Amino acid sequence: MQTEVRQSDVRSAEAPTDRLVMEKGRWITNWQPENRDFWEGPGRPTARTNLIWSVFCEFLGFAVWQVWSVTVVFLPAAGFDLTSAQQFWLVSLPPLVGATMRIPYSFTVALFGGRNWTVVSALLLLIPTVAMTVALSSSETPVWVLFLIAAAAGLGGGNFASSMANITFFYPAREKGSALGVNAAGGNLGVAVAQFTVPIAITALAFGQFSPNLPVAGLMWIPLILLASWGAWKYMHNLSHAKNDVKGSLSALKEKHLWVIALIYIGTFGSFMGFGSVFPTLISREFPEFSDFQILGAALSLAFLGPLVGSLARPYGGKLADRGGGARITVLSFIAMAGVTAAVVLTLPLGSFWIYLVLFLALFTLTGVANGASYRMIPLVFRLSVSPDCRVGHERKASAALGFIGAIGGFGGFAIPQVLNASNEATGSFDTAFWSFAVAYLGLAFLTWAVYMRSGTAFAREQV
Repeated sequence: MQTEVRQSDVRSAEAPTDRLVMEKGRWITNWQPENRDFWEGPGRPTARTNLIWSVFCEFLGFAVWQVWSVTVVFLPAAGFDLTSAQQFWLVSLPPLVGATMRIPYSFTVALFGGRNWTVVSALLLLIPTVAMTVALSSSETPVWVLFLIAAAAGLGGGNFASSMANITFFYPAREKGSALGVNAAGGNLGVAVAQFTVPIAITALAFGQFSPNLPVAGLMWIPLILLASWGAWKYMHNLSHAKNDVKGSLSALKEKHLWVIALIYIGTFGSFMGFGSVFPTLISREFPEFSDFQILGAALSLAFLGPLVGSLARPYGGKLADRGGGARITVLSFIAMAGVTAAVVLTLPLGSFWIYLVLFLALFTLTGVANGASYRMIPLVFRLSVSPDCRVGHERKASAALGFIGAIGGFGGFAIPQVLNASNEATGSFDTAFWSFAVAYLGLAFLTWAVYMRSGTAFAREQV
C-alpha cells in the first residue's frame, strides 16, 4: 500500500523513491518514472490511476465532440427544417472548433497542472450538453443557435491535447508509447459510443411520441460528466516538474518536422474525425433505407461501426510501427486508403449498402492504423532532429508537439465534411470529393516516404 507524505515531512536532500511527496492541491514533487525503484513502488499504480481517469474524461470529450454527427440525422423527423448545407455545417463545426481549441489546451497542463485542468475541461463539457438539452426541446430553435451549440461541442475536442500532454509526463520513456496509445484509443472510442447510444436513447426514451426525444442526446451525458470531474478531482495528481513548461511548448513550433508530421496527421487523424462526423449523414443520403434499424422500438445506426474499428485499430498501428517503422506503416496505410476511397466511387453504382459499409470499415481501420503509426514517429523524429546542444531537450519538444500535431490534424475533421458538401452542391454527388481524397492520400504517402523513408537519411537508418 503506497504512503503519501507532505513536503514538510521530507528531511532528506534526495527525493524518496518509496512514497509520494505531495503538497497541497495534490501536487507531487518527487515524480521520477525513470527511477525503477520509484516506478515499481508508488509510481506505476499512481500513473495507472491518472491514466484511467484521463481516459474517462477524454472519452466523454470525444463523445460530446461528435454527438451532433449522429443527432443531425434525426433533426428533420423532429420538425427541424434544415438544408443539406446546414446539416453539413452542424457536423463540421465541432471538428473545426475542437481542432482550434487543441492549440490553447496544449499549454494548459504546463500552466495549471494536469489534474486541475482535467477537472476544468470535464466541467466545460456541461456547456454544450446543457445547451443542447434545452435547444432541442423545441423545433422552433433558430438555426444560428444550433450552430453555436454545435460549435461549443468542439470544447470536447480540446481535451485530447491536454490529456496526451499530461499523461506523457507520468510514464517512463519505455512505456510512453503504450500509455499514449491506450489514452488516445480510449478517447477515440467516445465517437463510436456516441453514435451507437444516442440513436437508441432518443428513440427508446421517446415515450410513445412519433418524433425522437432529441433533448436526451445532450441530457444523457451530464451525469457522466459530473462523475468524471469528481473522479479527476478526487484521484488524479498534478506533477510539479510538468508545470511552467511553456518555453518547451513554444520552442516546438520552430521545428520544421512538427509541421511535416502535422500535415501527415491531417490525413490520418483528420480522416478518422472527418469521416466519423459525416458517416451517418452519408448513409442517410446514399442508402436512406439503411439509415437506422428498429429493434424493440429503438433505432440502431450501423454508422458507429466505423469509428469503433478505427479506434480499436489505433493501438495496433503503434505496435506495427514498432516492428516495421512508423513511416513505412503510414505510407502503406495511405496507399491503401487511396485505393479504398477510389473503390467507394467505383462500386457505388452497384447500389449495395453492404459493399459500401465494408469499404468504409476498411477505410476507418486504415485511419486507425495510420494514426497509431504516425503518432509513434513523433518522439523518434524529434530525437534525431533536435540538436543535442538545444537548451530545450527533445523530450520536452516532443511532448509539446503531441498536442500541436493533434490540433492541426484535427482540422481534417472540418475539411472532409466541407469538401463532401462542396462536391454534392457542385455536381450532385460525392464522387469528386472521394477522388480528391484518393489523390491527397497518394500525395501524403509520397511526402512521408520522401522525408522519412528515403535512403540515405538519418530517419531511414533509424526506421522512424
